[in-house]
Amino acid sequence: MKLPRRALLALPLASPATVPALAQPAWPARPIRLLVGYPPAGTTDIAARLAAERLAPRLGQPVLVENRPGATGNIAAELVARAEPDGYTLVTSNIATAAINYSLFGDRMPVKPEDFTAVGLLTKVPNLIFVHPATPAKTVAELVALAKARPGQMNYGSAGSGGSPHMCMELFKMRTGTNINHVPFKGAGPMLVEAVAGRLDCGCDNMPSVIGHVRDGRLRPIAVTGRGRATVLPEVPSLHEAGLTDFEATAWFGVQAPARTPAAIVERLGREVDAVTRDPAYRARLADLGGDPPGLTEGGGTTPAAFEAFIAEEIRRWAEVVQASGATVD
Repeated sequence: MKLPRRALLALPLASPATVPALAQPAWPARPIRLLVGYPPAGTTDIAARLAAERLAPRLGQPVLVENRPGATGNIAAELVARAEPDGYTLVTSNIATAAINYSLFGDRMPVKPEDFTAVGLLTKVPNLIFVHPATPAKTVAELVALAKARPGQMNYGSAGSGGSPHMCMELFKMRTGTNINHVPFKGAGPMLVEAVAGRLDCGCDNMPSVIGHVRDGRLRPIAVTGRGRATVLPEVPSLHEAGLTDFEATAWFGVQAPARTPAAIVERLGREVDAVTRDPAYRARLADLGGDPPGLTEGGGTTPAAFEAFIAEEIRRWAEVVQASGATVD
């Protein structure tokens, strides 16, 4: 029976809540982009690719790592912050993009902490202070003595302003009373090319990206920046052992999504990231590169809530370090 026009107008309009569930494809229904704010070969890139390789089969979709380097990771972070919050665009965050940069860049920071929602922590890694083999220093004491004998004449390289290697070296300079010039690069890969070529006196980088050069003898390790020695380089002392007893700096890498990403998607992503970080093969690969499991929850796992709280504390802690060290963006 055909309804009168007046009766048709009186019918309620369908709202999104009344649309059949079949109209909404299950997530994920297409490949997921995982942005990296640095060039290939750095630790952020390594962490992203290790995770993507293992997340893809768990999610049933490819996880495509996309390098968008620049501005100490801020370009990739801003792209994700402005992306549609649908779970298909994520960022591999790190200690710089998710913590240090907020205080270091100040008003120039293009994003805010509330522009993101935490998914999970992938790994923590110590940094390594190193020199070129031609540099006449084999210990922390010898490096300090050399720098004091050549004030303002030595250069150190980092993967970019604001990263944990940069902050480690600025703290090192402050605690030892040395004056070593900072030479920032657009990622660890380009910096390590120059370091191996002998165009830098010394440098600092995350363990996974530098350890291959150390094992091959192209760079000489001086000290690790964690509280204790690294399992992969047991012969190398920590800065703590070398006399800088209150010095500890550990880099970390995780996954964030845009704010307002549906809770169900964040929960699923968080669950899968946690499963990846608990996988023995993943942990073995991390250990070989000098990385550690997340360790935010029982058994060394991670959750969105635990990672969110971790990030908030890191923002507070590194704001104090930036202020005390007087570090700036070059």
